[in-house]
Amino acid sequence: MNTVLIHVLNDDPILGELDDLPAPTDQLIKISHPRKKDGKDLPYLAQNVTEIFWPLSRITFIEVMPSEDDDEIFGFVRE
Repeated sequence: MNTVLIHVLNDDPILGELDDLPAPTDQLIKISHPRKKDGKDLPYLAQNVTEIFWPLSRITFIEVMPSEDDDEIFGFVRE
């Protein structure tokens, strides 16, 4: 699972998990455990919702967050 920050048109970003990143041919994405960036519930979803399908036409861009498996992240290294 990939933890992602999804930027929706005219709305606050949604934090959640994706099984796979969307392919160019996809029209919808399935977001598991959707929540606000600060971890709070989304006010427009019912209390017990664990997955939502969102149309890609409403998404501006998706940020993929580093996973817990990544031991080190390297930036610019000067030799």
